[in-house]
Amino acid sequence: MPPYLTQMRARGTQVVGAREKMAVVVQPVTPQLLAAVQARVPIGGIAQAFRASLDQVWAFLRRHPGLRTDGHNVFLYHHDASSAPGATVTVDFGVQVTRAFVGEGPVRCVETPAGEVATMVHHGPYERMGVTHAAVQKWCADNNRRIGDRSWEIYGDWSDDPAKLETTICYLLALH
Repeated sequence: MPPYLTQMRARGTQVVGAREKMAVVVQPVTPQLLAAVQARVPIGGIAQAFRASLDQVWAFLRRHPGLRTDGHNVFLYHHDASSAPGATVTVDFGVQVTRAFVGEGPVRCVETPAGEVATMVHHGPYERMGVTHAAVQKWCADNNRRIGDRSWEIYGDWSDDPAKLETTICYLLALH
């Protein structure tokens, strides 16, 4: 078993799956503060929509030194959309910050929810994240765990080599 999975089990985290890069981990999480811009986006249109919102967030962070140290981009999805053709989803496009702040213009302080999550790390190009999302969703269905009202993606450090990209995908689990 990979060392990081052994360490997670030692901390009481439930690790599901034996393959290092495809393990669903169930664990409690605490809220993370974000500087974010909220948008309604067509389902399937995230790749075309995120840049304008994140540009506003990063401009805000440049005007407020010290609010961010090494925070990553986070996309917080509100599960309020239908799957009908043409449906939209609410997304907070944000960046992790060190403390709460007063919003300015479209940038506001939001937080990821606390609770238990099913999470998996996606390794590789962003275009293939659907496979990882599907794996977490399948695990939830196979284990009779209902997905809650939010999910989010935490984007790791940038690399020009798509094979080195890492994105942590988290699904809030509904209470039993």
